[in-house]
Amino acid sequence: MNMSRKRALFCVLLATTAIGGGATAFSQARDSMWDSSQLPESRGTVKQYTLTPRGDVDGVILTDGTEVKLPPHLTAQTVFAIHPGDAVSVRGLRARALPLVDAASITNVATGKSVVDNGPPDRRAGNDDQVISGKIAAQLHGKRGEVNGVLLDDGTTLRLPPPEAERMQDELRQGQNVSARGDVLDTALGKVVDVRALGASPEQMSELRGPRPPGPKDGPDRRGPPPPPPGFGPPPPPRG
Repeated sequence: MNMSRKRALFCVLLATTAIGGGATAFSQARDSMWDSSQLPESRGTVKQYTLTPRGDVDGVILTDGTEVKLPPHLTAQTVFAIHPGDAVSVRGLRARALPLVDAASITNVATGKSVVDNGPPDRRAGNDDQVISGKIAAQLHGKRGEVNGVLLDDGTTLRLPPPEAERMQDELRQGQNVSARGDVLDTALGKVVDVRALGASPEQMSELRGPRPPGPKDGPDRRGPPPPPPGFGPPPPPRG
């Protein structure tokens, strides 16, 4: 197959994808190399958020009825930058027969704050394992009063299981310098570290003991649902 025929076949496949796959195909291909400002613009005023069953924001509805779709992983950035009543500029693909836009970006016209879809965050193991150091401003507690983390003076939150927080309480006193290694989640609402090792300095950290409960990056608990209590199981088979 010569080069010109290959190019023609590629153009046919691309056109077919754009017509049949539409916004979905474009959404899957987005990353930071694409310039959303070249996409068609829609303007309007936000009426309300749309929510997933888990309560994440997956878009907004404009006062003219247009539905703007955004990925749920941008929930924090969306509610930080965009509010009901705000005038917005939306860049994205508009559906042919519905008042629906698959947004690549949404911008608050008054403040200039933008939310851009560069694809889901990279959750591959080890990629977010970082060392954070700072001075402890305050201890953080669970609802029973147990220590479950600390707040650093730069606003970073360190979280660790209460048994480990109790064991390492000497390292978690207010005013002390501390270093922690773990998964770092940096959002528009703040930075939090799921701690795996802790110490007075990066060279003096101790690994946390025991299995860790599933964290926000681990996905749903894979252990399965607990067994039903007695009397709530499936009915016995009929006797022959």
